[in-house]
Amino acid sequence: MVDRFGSSLRALSCLRERAVGAALLLVAGSVIPAHAQVAFDDWLAAFRQDAAAQGISAATLDAAFADVRPVERAIELDRRQPEFMQTFSDYLARRVTATQLARGQAALAANAGLFDAVEAQYGVPKTVLAAFWGLETQYGTQLGGFNIPASLATLAHDGRRSAFFRGQLLDALRIVDAGHVAAADMKGSWAGAMGHMQFMPTTFRAYARDADGDGRIDLWRSLPDALYSAANYLNQAGWRSAEPIAVAVRLPQDFDWRRARVANRLPLADWVAAGVAAADGGALPAVAGRSAIVLPQGWQGPAFMVFDNFDVVMQWNRSVNYALAVAQLGERLAGGSGVMPAGEPGALSTAQLAALQQSLNELGFDAGTPDGLLGPLTQSAIRRYQVVHGLPADAYPAPSVFAHVEQTHAAVHAAGHLAQGAPPSSVAHGSSASQALQKTDVGPR
Repeated sequence: MVDRFGSSLRALSCLRERAVGAALLLVAGSVIPAHAQVAFDDWLAAFRQDAAAQGISAATLDAAFADVRPVERAIELDRRQPEFMQTFSDYLARRVTATQLARGQAALAANAGLFDAVEAQYGVPKTVLAAFWGLETQYGTQLGGFNIPASLATLAHDGRRSAFFRGQLLDALRIVDAGHVAAADMKGSWAGAMGHMQFMPTTFRAYARDADGDGRIDLWRSLPDALYSAANYLNQAGWRSAEPIAVAVRLPQDFDWRRARVANRLPLADWVAAGVAAADGGALPAVAGRSAIVLPQGWQGPAFMVFDNFDVVMQWNRSVNYALAVAQLGERLAGGSGVMPAGEPGALSTAQLAALQQSLNELGFDAGTPDGLLGPLTQSAIRRYQVVHGLPADAYPAPSVFAHVEQTHAAVHAAGHLAQGAPPSSVAHGSSASQALQKTDVGPR
């Protein structure tokens, strides 16, 4: 890659310095906590008064907060910054494994009647429900060991997302108050997700169901409660029966990569007219709504057509990789072959992504705050940069794109045309930096 873009010592030195600087900023931001100024015991006393005023019983408050102390591990995990981004192929390889498939098939066979009944009532395929179950808790084998009231109290006091976690804590206490589970038995993830399907307390109260008719909802020990609750959530979120989440597709050679965006929804007939076809050579599914093309690992990786049910899964977890993993695992559990992801290998570190964002800002492409997080603004900046330089405009921060941007940045810096100050709101084509972009040749066009 270095030879391809003819990197110079100046460019490599710039890359290293900027990546290290961004890493220091990220580390600093992750280890300096924003604890509330009020001591935990004082905060808890005030919270108990508020909870009691909202109708939560003294017995529940005593059971939940007897000898409770802050769970520092929860704060640590809440503030943890991933060191590297993860490619879709790596993400999928760690979640759709031979073991995962074998366990899922065994779980489907062992609970065939239950899965059939849930699918009949809610229209959610049993293989899709099993895929959620497998991805969330390894089919019920990893429910989490954090005490939910203690962890949520810790995070509500902490201050970083206190309002969100305070609401979750109140609903967790209401669940205990309603007799669904004892406070000591309410275990789950550090962030409050619990049970076979990892429902947050607010989600529990809105969508959980007593499917086995015992008078309480037990998402930990009652698989009927857990599966019916998950299917009810998906149904209420808009699940379309008999439609897929996503299918792998083959794109024509002249495909305009700018069209591959989740928000670019078109009728299926339009994609077919443009030359998009199912990757397995079969017919694309008949759907009522519109569909989009998604490239989870850039233009060199697999392409998927996503449908309305993709949006439903994204309400469960706001991750494109997660939604596609649900689709792939569900397809494999149903007997399909799935896809073998390819694409440019390697992923940027969070420090490199922060350096990329800073470089794009200084070149006149608004990537937002250089925080090492890949959001819509950063993706839009990458896409605009790719268009200017004649690169496949897939908005994907591949290592080759990072190298290309750093080469450009070094050349424009040497010419003294970098934009200074806050990132602009859009590409300033009249700026000196943008003019220099048109004159700098740093790679294939």
